[in-house]
Amino acid sequence: MAAAKTYLNVPYAQKDAAKALGARWDVANKKWYIPAGKDPEPFGQWLGSAEPAAAKADSVTPVTALAANITQPADSHFVAYDGNEPPWD
Repeated sequence: MAAAKTYLNVPYAQKDAAKALGARWDVANKKWYIPAGKDPEPFGQWLGSAEPAAAKADSVTPVTALAANITQPADSHFVAYDGNEPPWD
């Protein structure tokens, strides 16, 4: 039996199945969890790398998320404008 909340990684399409087994929704963390005292065995498919959204917020900042989406120029002679001098001079 679970001693405390055990968070689950439930895809949206499977939320009704998890709810039918007794999972509850944590509004603050936006995650499904197994209530304390409930057997976690039926929830095995959703157990794993599910941590509360609050814990994930510390590890990913908007800057790192944007940095992952930066595309490098295809032209090897490209020089990025740094803002110091007008590009037309």
